[in-house]
Amino acid sequence: MDSVDAAIVRELQKDARLPNKELADRVNVAASTCVVRHRALRERGVITGYHAEVDLTALGRPVQAVIAVRVRPHTRVVVGPFMEYVLSLPEVLAVSHVAGPEDFLVHVAVADTAHLQRLVLDRFTTRREVSELHTNLLFQHVRKHTVPPTTAG
Repeated sequence: MDSVDAAIVRELQKDARLPNKELADRVNVAASTCVVRHRALRERGVITGYHAEVDLTALGRPVQAVIAVRVRPHTRVVVGPFMEYVLSLPEVLAVSHVAGPEDFLVHVAVADTAHLQRLVLDRFTTRREVSELHTNLLFQHVRKHTVPPTTAG
């Protein structure tokens, strides 16, 4: 990835809805060059998709938490189906399979703490493979909107 590709990725991370002409102006290339580079970034899998950022409070989900979950046995037979199950829950924003004392970190957004309690008690602790969990309430969640590519060094 060269500096033009990196600039295109950076600008699209800031605003994925940029028209090609404006994107080209921002990265100082011709519009035709920009459209070819943008298409190539998608084809190479550098750009994997586009999404709308939403206000969770406006959606009725102002309370966020991270639920740390340990499963037993920690095997492929359990991990795959557990991840699928967790991702099927409407409250779940993201799930990470991690190394360390927990096996999963599950980021959720809910209406209130009573909803969070129901989610934990009805959807997690009732699962046979869940051996332990810890719920961490998030006071604030800020997501970085641009991720620069690594440079060869």
